[in-house]
Amino acid sequence: MLERHTYHVALKEYNKKVVLIGDPGVGKTSLIRRFVENSFSDKYIHTIGTKITKRVVEFPDLDSRVVMLIWDIVGQKSLALLDSYFRGAAGVLAVCDITRDETLQSLDGWVANLHKVAGEVPIVLLGNKSDLKETALVDEGACAVAARRFRSPFYMTSAKTGANVELAFSAIGRMVLGEPPLTG
Repeated sequence: MLERHTYHVALKEYNKKVVLIGDPGVGKTSLIRRFVENSFSDKYIHTIGTKITKRVVEFPDLDSRVVMLIWDIVGQKSLALLDSYFRGAAGVLAVCDITRDETLQSLDGWVANLHKVAGEVPIVLLGNKSDLKETALVDEGACAVAARRFRSPFYMTSAKTGANVELAFSAIGRMVLGEPPLTG
């Protein structure tokens, strides 16, 4: 009688700092909460300082796992604070609120400040609050144009419904490993 053995390949583990950028109220904290805890709250919580959350994402096709150290920051643009926030970032989720056009426009400044400190790191653009399509001022076309400027993919996400949140975080996880994101 032949014995069957199953062998498990140990996944290589990488600790990677992922930061979220964007104006106050675009949903950065809510996106993190949806991704890490699979929960959502309509209550606006103004982030004070920096909060670091961790989630492990496995990529069996890459024989890898990424321990994402997800940094959430107050949405203010204090340069001293931003320098320490951006330092060591391996990847970025750039978030705009599709109901407020100015939040997409301001991402150019956020990305410029990021590049000064962290250099050219992978970026994924998120058009958040896609559940509010009826009041949207930013469409997929505008997000696509901005994403081309940042040389990044983009996803229309909703922290409320969870739409494309896992896909977006998985994309940045693959990108920090030097791989292209999978398409949804």
